[in-house]
Amino acid sequence: MSSLAAMSNWTFAGVWSLWAAEVPERDAIICGDDRLSWGDFADRAGRLASFLYAEGLRPGDKVAIDLLNRAEYLETFYAALALGCAPVNINFRYGVKETNYVVDDCDAKVVIHEPELAEVVTKAVRQIRKRWRPFTLERGKAYEAAIAGASVDGPWQQRAPEGDDLILLYTGGTTGMPKGVMWRNDDLYVALWQMGRPGTEPPDPLEAARQNKRVATTLPACPLMHGTGLFSSLSSLSGGGTVVLIDRTGLDVDRIWSDVERHEVAVLTIVGDAFARPLLDALDAEPDRWDLTSLRAITSSGVTWSPEVKRGLLDHLGRVTLIDSLGASEGLMTRSANRSGDAEIAPARFAVNERVRVLDESTDRDVTPGSDEVGMVAVGGRIPLGYYEDPVKTAKTFRVIDGTRYSIPGDYAMVDDDGTIKLLGRGSATVNTAGEKVYPEEVELALKKSRAVYDCVVVGVPDKLLGERVVAIIEIADGALLDEVELAASTRRHLAGYKMPKQMLFVDSLLRAANGKADYSRLRKLAADLTAEEGT
Repeated sequence: MSSLAAMSNWTFAGVWSLWAAEVPERDAIICGDDRLSWGDFADRAGRLASFLYAEGLRPGDKVAIDLLNRAEYLETFYAALALGCAPVNINFRYGVKETNYVVDDCDAKVVIHEPELAEVVTKAVRQIRKRWRPFTLERGKAYEAAIAGASVDGPWQQRAPEGDDLILLYTGGTTGMPKGVMWRNDDLYVALWQMGRPGTEPPDPLEAARQNKRVATTLPACPLMHGTGLFSSLSSLSGGGTVVLIDRTGLDVDRIWSDVERHEVAVLTIVGDAFARPLLDALDAEPDRWDLTSLRAITSSGVTWSPEVKRGLLDHLGRVTLIDSLGASEGLMTRSANRSGDAEIAPARFAVNERVRVLDESTDRDVTPGSDEVGMVAVGGRIPLGYYEDPVKTAKTFRVIDGTRYSIPGDYAMVDDDGTIKLLGRGSATVNTAGEKVYPEEVELALKKSRAVYDCVVVGVPDKLLGERVVAIIEIADGALLDEVELAASTRRHLAGYKMPKQMLFVDSLLRAANGKADYSRLRKLAADLTAEEGT
């Protein structure tokens, strides 16, 4: 195959096939004791593609994936893209109603799922009211039989993957029904490369392969069903690297650190404090248990990663760089880093640049740096096409401003004098109290300065006088003694009075989702119920 240095239509399946041809013996995926070489990865994905083609799938069809972090997830992703089909993520925690919604909404032709999810998937598929329903393929015996009975070659190979082929990433569900974000292969490939290398173009993978180059071994501790875990895996595989997977539904801290040591992982991907705090707790409890000298970076995206937890990790992992990524399923923006030598470990700060702006919500003008103006983060460059079959939501989020198309996912922010962006939180979680907007992330960071606060979420509860009042739901650290009056006093030093929680509620667990994010709808209801019981 010819050089791809001047390639204008990047595709994941096309690049992965190059790596498989050039370095077939190199590990592509490791999960527990199982290792899948690049040659086997391509072979199994090709056989699955042949099976799906024989079942009637054609370019443009949708392949729904309801799997844990296993090799089969990435095999299915690869097979779908090789066919020109769009892979679609399903949250493995979804019940029948939510699973039915995604499968029906995306018009899936097949659902590949875990054995333990067979009942949910079967019921969800049966409820589809269309002329046709997708067929299902269960991981395990049925999946392996499908691969074994298919050829690695097939008529589908007459069509090469194209840059316009779609990847559908369903996002949301905590503040409304999930939305299918449509990424072109070419746009997502380049956007992932440019996250850490702004203004540059992806390198020629064929040349890199022949020089025996590769990117670092990566372990996504978060699920592949969400953007953070999936994007880090796609980046690693596109650079000919190795992805280490943990096939668990929950956060297995012992397994994470053990696999970092065992497989010499260089990049660990997490989601904020929800992952970082338990990982830090394990290091605090047994600082000499694991040899983590292979680790070079920990990347995070999506939720708060507090300075206190960052400092704790750096105390144990001095040579590691901690990287905050600013982005969403609707657009990848930029990132910032902290290292052990930094004089101050601050909350993630990102810079306004040619692709990232902070715009006034009503006028679409840039907010003034150094002012108290609050705006919406807008990202240009390589962004999605929109939401699948939802022109109304697409028009609201993806807009043309000053002749440039931007994605505006809903993140509020301010801009400091030096042009750095101070994130305030997602708009759907904003609390409107007495005419003032309170951004939960700012309050949560202030509360987390107390070591007694293990985790917290700030929500708005209906209030006759204020409209909404600020309520903090707090998970106390194990063994900690928390004085509510003292916590309020220490928090007040960092916040204006109207931002202070009017009430603090204490729970055993916030029950965050597998991606580390809080279910704000559920927590608002919980807060409302608890405060109602207290007669407030």
